[in-house]
Amino acid sequence: MHHTILSRSLRQLFGAAGLGLPACLILCLPAAAQEAQQPPASPPQETQPAAPSPAQPIQRVEVTGSSIRRIAAESSLPITTIRAADFAKQGLTTVQEVLNTIPMNQTSTVSSSAVGAGTGGRAVADLRGLGGDKTLVLLNGRRLANHPYFADTVDLNIIPVAALERVEVLRDGASAIYGTDAIGGVINFITKRSVEGGALTFEGYEPWRNGGGNEQRINLSGGWGNLARDGVSMFGVLDYHQQSPLRATDRAFSRTGIRPERGMNEVSGTPFPANFFSDLGVTGNPGYAAGCRPPDSLPAADDPVCEFDYTQYNDNIPKTRQYSAMGKLNRQFTPDHLGSLEFVWGRSTNESRVAPPPMSNIGIIMTAASPYYPGNGAVPAFPGLTGENLDISWRPVESGPRENYDSSSTARLQASLEGTIAGWDYNTAISHSVGKAKSKFRGGYLVDGRIIDGVGAGILNPFGPQSPAGADYLANSLLLGEYVHARINSSAVDGRVSRELMTLPGGALGFALGGEFRRDRAKYFVNRDLAGQASSSGYADAQNQAGQRSIWAVFTELNVPVIKDLELNFAGRYDHYSDVGGSFNPKVSLRWQPTRQMLVRGSFNKGFRAPTLFDLFGPQSTTNSSDTYDDPVLCPGGVPVAGANPNVVCGQQQNVRQGGNPDLSPERSRTYSAGIVLEPLPQLTVSADYWHIKLKDQINALAEQTIFGNYPRYQDLFVYNAAGNRLEYVLEITDNLGEVQTRGLDVSVLYRMPRSPIGNLSVSLDGTYVNKYEYQNERGGPFTQNAGRYADATPVFRWRHNLLFTLVRGDYTFNLSNRYMSHYDDQNTAVAPEFYNKVGHYSTWSVSATYTGNPKFELTAGVKNVFDETPPFTNQVTNFQLGYDPRYTDPLGITPYMRLTYKF
Repeated sequence: MHHTILSRSLRQLFGAAGLGLPACLILCLPAAAQEAQQPPASPPQETQPAAPSPAQPIQRVEVTGSSIRRIAAESSLPITTIRAADFAKQGLTTVQEVLNTIPMNQTSTVSSSAVGAGTGGRAVADLRGLGGDKTLVLLNGRRLANHPYFADTVDLNIIPVAALERVEVLRDGASAIYGTDAIGGVINFITKRSVEGGALTFEGYEPWRNGGGNEQRINLSGGWGNLARDGVSMFGVLDYHQQSPLRATDRAFSRTGIRPERGMNEVSGTPFPANFFSDLGVTGNPGYAAGCRPPDSLPAADDPVCEFDYTQYNDNIPKTRQYSAMGKLNRQFTPDHLGSLEFVWGRSTNESRVAPPPMSNIGIIMTAASPYYPGNGAVPAFPGLTGENLDISWRPVESGPRENYDSSSTARLQASLEGTIAGWDYNTAISHSVGKAKSKFRGGYLVDGRIIDGVGAGILNPFGPQSPAGADYLANSLLLGEYVHARINSSAVDGRVSRELMTLPGGALGFALGGEFRRDRAKYFVNRDLAGQASSSGYADAQNQAGQRSIWAVFTELNVPVIKDLELNFAGRYDHYSDVGGSFNPKVSLRWQPTRQMLVRGSFNKGFRAPTLFDLFGPQSTTNSSDTYDDPVLCPGGVPVAGANPNVVCGQQQNVRQGGNPDLSPERSRTYSAGIVLEPLPQLTVSADYWHIKLKDQINALAEQTIFGNYPRYQDLFVYNAAGNRLEYVLEITDNLGEVQTRGLDVSVLYRMPRSPIGNLSVSLDGTYVNKYEYQNERGGPFTQNAGRYADATPVFRWRHNLLFTLVRGDYTFNLSNRYMSHYDDQNTAVAPEFYNKVGHYSTWSVSATYTGNPKFELTAGVKNVFDETPPFTNQVTNFQLGYDPRYTDPLGITPYMRLTYKF
């Protein structure tokens, strides 16, 4: 082992405090005894392994992205490591917040973006912007059950945050090691192995501005035993976190979809009071002359109808709760054999609100016999009506906003055994995971048939306040209860062995061999008796579905030290799926250290992602589009054809049909990477890693904006009734699309200043630059450019970084951090040229201070978003919230927080 200046500094870096450190450097260079600067003390209850002395052999460990047990710092792959103690000090309360600080994670979809989206309230990670389904999430190196609604990724909300020791992010494809899903990278959440003593932690977050969004957390952790001393240890955690809702009207930037100074007029043609279309072709609203019903319903500019500003009824942040528990028992049977039994459970709930249901195009007919017919006395007359029937487009605001309750839970029981037999390191486990999810109507949804009957019988007044009888009728028309639930089971057994086969001139030849068998089953249940009563449910025509599959895999890895300081690594894995066939994926990587101050690394790998059971068998259902569109046949160019109801066919939400497709084939990818690590000074470490990913046969659904934006190309997806006078739906089911190509550069800089009277100061920068991101919406089609612009459904940021200043002074640690995302061209859907928008950059600063001088207490206080940076304006309409993008920015503003831990 050669103890270079570079390796010594990397050992210091491994212990340095701070989030966002360029830990890709940590696990890729030769290990050495830790020298010089020591890290801040970890919490006393956490059992830490003793630091090896120069005379002791350095223990080999498992490294994310490899099957060979080796010294951690020898790995050649770019890995970012985040210590749990550090992200807790920075006030990051959830896994999604932690991952949002990693620049190569284009988005960690937050609960806010689940509002009205039917995602079950889940949160996902998205390395390289390829989609959450191409980022593999592990807990202690093994899989959890995926969220049942999509079966494509783990819901981050159920990860036991309080039990974590660190998070390792492999920024490279890893299908040759882990199989499917690892195209964009791997995120491995690693829990504490053992703890002695107990700790009780309280956290509180209170936004400075009025409104909701405050957070609280309490967790209890504790353990007993030391493996070296007692031969047994136990560890457990109980954690509870909640966040109150924040309404769209609580923030000026999100309270309305009508922004004439920005060219935004995102409204619905289904308002209160109701619009109508008569049998003789008269379109209007009897409340138009009186100004409709401001502020949520306003007169249209061109026609005598009202438009509904639905944004005012939405949540910016839904009410969320997360519960998690973990227990682990370790038993050292002999010095060479360790057994573990681990149970993990997590549950997440999400309660969100969107505007009252649009009751339009469902056959609500008012006759002249109704006391609420315009001109009959209760409702003002409207010019041109002669008593003909009216087709009503009504949003019954008196029933309140639509309220959805989503919950998901995951449980995993795992037994594992690891150790050494005859010179072979082995690791084997058997596990069973269960994921459950359900969705309920909590309020606002109405039974279509009752509304049709109530208006037809003259009981309901769609043009004004209800009578006592009408209010009672409306209250008894609410649809309440569970309308869909799903379950996914995954049983797995795996094992691997590794050892050094021989000694070559350059070092020891490492070898690993392993296998895995997994069986997945998924079921989707739709309460048709309930959901079928409301077209606004999105599940009115959905059917129960079920699927199952078996997967077996074999894999191997060979680490070859060709010459001194030059190492090659070869890996390969073959997976066979009972429903979509097999796939072999190889990987080769290189690590070369020509001088003490420089390390060069590179890799090539093939990857794949098999369609999930939901991709294949997810129930197809018809729901409303997220944006408003003109029917290309019945309202071409915004002008309705003769006899067409403009309240339905022009500038309105249209029906789209989504769901699974049993004819899907796997996605396949090729990934190239090359990097360099430099240490020109003992205190300065710099790294740069280039990556290039090419993905083909992408599994996804065409974006609705793409389909409606090019009717001639996609007209086969528009399904009309037999008479051709009604658009039933637009087919938007999952399919194999074309290619995705992306490339960029990860940059990390760490400067450790010399010791000074004020303490130990370090500065780190971790950033990602995306040079190219383009994709095809169909095989062989044109490429859509996405880097630095909003294309179809999302932007890809050119540059993202996390900057951190850390000062350690005695018992105090101070952090100042900056999170930055660059500007991009906006979605600009149907925006006049003079309102073409560029979304500005988003930069927030946060500060924190931690005191650890008392052995019984640890206190952290800080402020997130110190300068109260508001989200930049965007005219995107992909999300229900308007005026900003909830997936990337924080609507809370400046938020003080405090965290107190009592140890016993």
